[in-house]
Amino acid sequence: MLQHSNTFDIRFSQAQVDQFAALSGDSNPLHLDAEYAATTTFKRPIMHGILGAALFSKAMGMDFPGPGTVYLSQTLQFKRPMFVDTDYSVVLTVTAHDPIKHTATLSTEINDKATGKVCTSGEAMVMNLAVL
Repeated sequence: MLQHSNTFDIRFSQAQVDQFAALSGDSNPLHLDAEYAATTTFKRPIMHGILGAALFSKAMGMDFPGPGTVYLSQTLQFKRPMFVDTDYSVVLTVTAHDPIKHTATLSTEINDKATGKVCTSGEAMVMNLAVL
């Protein structure tokens, strides 16, 4: 039976952000240089938005629906910046399910645990022939 939702907590280190910058080639000083970031609206380095959104792939491929899941589409809205050494909750919720096509539509969110505010939101569509 298909679960209705999945939630897990995460925290990123600056070393992980540095690794993502090296892998993606996005070495924007807003993510990596504290002195530069101090001159911006954010006052400190912010994480790459897509690094946070990569957590949706982890959740869908490993836990919800799980192995064998094919990520078909994703919309994203980056509503608030994410920072290193901050606790976040990743929340995926089934909003539609088509058992004939073996697909599900999921709302996707990353919330700041301390404030409860949404940092990233969107909607994904996945397919899993074994689970959906």
